[in-house]
Formats: sequence, C-alpha cells, structure tokens
Amino acid sequence: IHTYSLIHDDLPAIDNDDYRRGQPTCHKVFGEAVAILAGDGLLTEAFRLMTNKPAKDHSSGDEALVLGLINEVAQAAGVLGMVGGQVVDIESEGKAVDLPTVQYIHTHKTGAMILASVRVGAKLGGAKETLLKALTRYGESLGLAFQVADDVLNVEGKAALMGKKTGSDLVKGKATYPSVLGVEESKMRSKELVEMAVDALKPFGPEADPLREIARFIIAREY
Repeated sequence: IHTYSLIHDDLPAIDNDDYRRGQPTCHKVFGEAVAILAGDGLLTEAFRLMTNKPAKDHSSGDEALVLGLINEVAQAAGVLGMVGGQVVDIESEGKAVDLPTVQYIHTHKTGAMILASVRVGAKLGGAKETLLKALTRYGESLGLAFQVADDVLNVEGKAALMGKKTGSDLVKGKATYPSVLGVEESKMRSKELVEMAVDALKPFGPEADPLREIARFIIAREY
C-alpha cells in the first residue's frame, strides 16, 4: 500500500517527481499509464494478501479479528485516511493555511497508515486494551513526527542523500509545518512528538526498544 501511494504521489498530476531514492520514478521509466496501473495493482494485491488464508485455518474469533483489521487498514488507506489527506494537501497548494489544516493533512496523508501498522501489529499480538491505547498514542505521535521531519528535510536536506530534489514544497506552495511555523519551530515540534512517542512506551520493557529506536531515528535521519 505504501509503495502504491508513492508511485501515484510521484505522478505529474500530483507531485511530478522524477526521482525517488536516487532512482527514476516509476512513470519516468515505464510511462504514466503503467505507473497508474502498477499502483492500482499493488493496492488490490495488498487486500488479496490479507484475505488469502483459507477459512478452514481460522476460528470464528480469528475471522472476526482479521476482518476488523482489514477494515482498519482500508480506512487508513482510503478517503478517511491517506487519500483524504492527499486531497486536502492538493487543495491547499498555493493557499495560506493554518496549523490545524496542516496537522489534518499530515495525520491523514502520512500518519494514518503508520498508526494502522502499529495498531494492527498490536492486535495481532494480542495486546490488552491498556497496551493498545499506549501503542495508539505511540503511532499517532510517530506518524506526525515523521511528516514534520520530512517537511524540514525538504527545506534543509541534501539532494544527494535524499535521492530527489529538495525545496519542492516551497516551489509548489505546499502546506507544511515550516511554511506555517518556520524551520526551527518545526524541528522543535518533531522532537516533542518523538518524545511523546517514546513516553507512550513506558508500559513496555526492553522488548519495545526497536520501537523506541524507530522514533529516535525519525529526527536523526538525513533522508
């Protein structure tokens, strides 16, 4: 699902990016039509993979759990999540927007799928309600922190490290945290969000260290 979203995001009709991770984007190599179909195919393949286990391998309780998880992923990927956030992002280009609008874009366009990934993993792992709430707080903070840090990298990042042009958000008039708060305050905000994410993991011991490291990496990364 994430890869499909990047392929479509790079298309001329949306962000019109020629490079990602130092490589030509899908539509630059295979053409726009194939890129659109590749994204469509990846999205539908994701749901095939989530539903391809034979029913005989599930108990009735397992089936209800899996159905609920698929619903959560669909909500995060669709108009109530990533797609909805992307629409507001596009509609906000070149306009003066306030912080709540930018936060809405980021929590939906980027944060929704990150949060769903955390929650689905927690539920599959049998997390109790208190731990699920803690992981939900972690996922919410992590998702927003990632996009705020990404906004900053678009301003200050090095193209050679990022594998794509920087400064494009400013050129396109994108609704970003730096455009509303400035770069330095955006950096502070991303650090605060990472601290909130790590703090949410207090109920867990060393087994959650990989999650803590993921959170800290978000503001340490250069790409």
